[in-house]
Amino acid sequence: MDLLSSVGALGLPLPATPQLTDIAAAVAVIVVGVGVGWLAARTGAHPLTRLLQRATGRPGVEDFGDRVRRLLRSGIAALVMIIGGAAVPDGGYAALLMAAATGITLAVFAYQVARVAGLRSGSAAGVSAVVLIAGAASMLGGLHSLTASLDGFAFKVGTHRLSLLGLVNFALVAIVLFVLARFLNRIVSHSIGRLNGFDAGQRVLLQKLSGIVVVVSAVLLGVDLLGIDLTALTVFSGALGLAVGFGLQKTLGNLIAGVILLMDRSIKPGDVIVVGNTFGSVNKIGVRAVSVVTRDGKEHLIPNEQLMTEPVENWSYTSPNIRIHVPVGVGYKSDLALAQRLMIEAAVASERVLATPRPTVWLTAFGESSVDHEILAWISDPEAGVGNVRSAILNRLWVSFQENGIEIPFAQRDINIRSLPTPSKE
Repeated sequence: MDLLSSVGALGLPLPATPQLTDIAAAVAVIVVGVGVGWLAARTGAHPLTRLLQRATGRPGVEDFGDRVRRLLRSGIAALVMIIGGAAVPDGGYAALLMAAATGITLAVFAYQVARVAGLRSGSAAGVSAVVLIAGAASMLGGLHSLTASLDGFAFKVGTHRLSLLGLVNFALVAIVLFVLARFLNRIVSHSIGRLNGFDAGQRVLLQKLSGIVVVVSAVLLGVDLLGIDLTALTVFSGALGLAVGFGLQKTLGNLIAGVILLMDRSIKPGDVIVVGNTFGSVNKIGVRAVSVVTRDGKEHLIPNEQLMTEPVENWSYTSPNIRIHVPVGVGYKSDLALAQRLMIEAAVASERVLATPRPTVWLTAFGESSVDHEILAWISDPEAGVGNVRSAILNRLWVSFQENGIEIPFAQRDINIRSLPTPSKE
């Protein structure tokens, strides 16, 4: 079978003699489309790039400007070819050339849209291949013959008929909605992140809720576009929902607890909290757990529900200022007034200790071997740790005590022996 017979079998009969006038018109439309697209990309790519970078928050993505330039160039070129294609007569070599050029241009446009939306190159190539076939077929007199052929490959599952056309439609709708939902979610999240009227916790809550709304809307729109009848799944979905409800009880509880934490603002990113034996700074409030980073660099994932049901110390709830206690003992023969003055001086000399309120010293007890004191000092950055402040104060105090003859006693015990056993005589 020769080329003419093969193309004619696909529904596009080609004349034996090419119509040079029609081919020239098709070439002219293609050249004009490419030229207009190139000019539009040259003049409008930079403003469009800046707009998309501000909207999506991706200023540092490599080659982002080049992707936008190719997107604009191919999109304008495809639009001009679709409009100008009406001037090219149907059938013949000119229509075949026009369909091939338009399909390729649309495929390039679809690939760039998918890449700008964040899809990987493999997924974007799959989208562009489908667009290439659909675009070329639509320029060759419509998609009726193609859809009829795809619908012919079908099989039955019970009373339901599944066709290749239905699978292709499902894949196309899923891919398009996924790209649009991801792109829209990125824009909405970045826009919410730039709102100065809300704190960090409220912005996180709005971003999560907006993401859920976008995903649910995309799913409902896909069900409507595909014409899926959900009434047949009522019984099955009820049983499945009951099983999932029991299985995901803890997960849903953590999700609801996370939303409550973000709404009442009792715990926010950046707060310093103590939960059980975990002390650290809140790094992120997630859907399932709160990330707490300790001073050792370890990241603890604490379930949201645990923060709602167990006592939590929040050192940054109303104010970041906290008071630390540094226990110090001095000997009974030491000058207590001088020792207490040196304690205050050591606390004041620490860089992280606040001048107001001023550090104080309390005499707490007369111990077995020392006079016990506590240095009380305020700091405003507990996320930087409290142990290092105690260490700095005690190091300065050690030097000051040595220079001024203040004794730091160690534990001593007096043993009174009332009687000794009489040695036996041998």
